[in-house]
Amino acid sequence: MGLIDNINKLFDHRIRLGIMSVLVVNENVDFNTLKELLGATDGNLASHAKTLEKANYITVEKSFIGRKPNTKYSVTKSGRIAFKEHIAALENLINKKN
Repeated sequence: MGLIDNINKLFDHRIRLGIMSVLVVNENVDFNTLKELLGATDGNLASHAKTLEKANYITVEKSFIGRKPNTKYSVTKSGRIAFKEHIAALENLINKKN
């Protein structure tokens, strides 16, 4: 088994890594909060969120608050597992003794 086998390519972009980092410690987070926390543009955040949604790592809930659209994201069980495996693989890589 290779040293980087469990490193997940879906998390190799800072925006996707950031989305997952925020969502594993929060029940759900809205679009504007994520955008602000990650310093992302609307299009950039939406694109990366769509990638994670297609992988079934996050869910997206769209609603209206008054007349304003509201988009909330939350992590799925499989997303939480994949992210934890990714972090463990990074820790193993960092702590590997040669």
